[in-house]
Amino acid sequence: MPKRRLDLVVLSDIHLGTYGCHARELLQYLKSIKPKAIILNGDIIDIWQFSKRYWPESHMQVMRKLMKFIGEKTQVYYLTGNHDEMLRKFSGTKMGTFSLSNKLVLNLDGKKAWFFHGDVFDVTMQQSKWLAKLGAVGYDTLILINRLVNWCLKASGKEKMSFSKKIKGKFKDAVKFINNFEQTAAELAINNNYQYVVCGHIHQPEIREIVTAKGNVMYLNSG
Repeated sequence: MPKRRLDLVVLSDIHLGTYGCHARELLQYLKSIKPKAIILNGDIIDIWQFSKRYWPESHMQVMRKLMKFIGEKTQVYYLTGNHDEMLRKFSGTKMGTFSLSNKLVLNLDGKKAWFFHGDVFDVTMQQSKWLAKLGAVGYDTLILINRLVNWCLKASGKEKMSFSKKIKGKFKDAVKFINNFEQTAAELAINNNYQYVVCGHIHQPEIREIVTAKGNVMYLNSG
C-alpha cells in the first residue's frame, strides 16, 4: 500500500511511558505516511511518570520509527513540553536532520507559523507544578480503571465509555475560564505578526481562526 506523502506532520502529547499512551494507533499512522518534516510538539516522552516497570514494546517501536525517519533524512524538530521539560537544557542541539528547541518559527507558503507546546500559558503549571504532577499520576490511575470497566462492558456486549474524556471536557472549560489559553496564544501570535500558531498541551484538538481588535490568526492545536 503506497504511503501518503505529506509536507509537514505535527504530533504532540504522545506521553510515551504512560498507560494512557495510544502507541499502537500512532505506530500504525506513522507507518502509513512519508512526511518531508515532522514537528514533535512537546510531551512526547513522559519523563514525569517514566518508569522502567512500564515501557511496552509498542512504545519502543514508536521511538524506533521516529529514529528511522531521522535516518531517512526526514527533518525532525523536537519542541519541549512540560512532561519532557528536562530536555530544555539541551535546547539548540542539532544532529543531522534532528533539532531540539523550545519553540520554532517556519515560513509556510509565505506565511509565518509559530510552533510551541503551550505549557507557558498554563496557570496551574506556572504556580503549582507539584499539583500538576500529582494530577498526571491520578490520570494514569484513571486510565487503568477505565480499561477494566471497558473490558467488563465489552464482555457484556455494551458500548465502551471514556472516563477521561468526560472529566477532561469539564476540566478544559475551567482551564479556559482561568487562563484563556487559546486567546492568549492568538494575541501573542498576532502581536508578533504570525499567521499561524500551533500548540498542544491542553489535549483539545482545534483548528479555527481567532480574531482580535489587532488582527487575526489561524489557531491550531494537535491535541
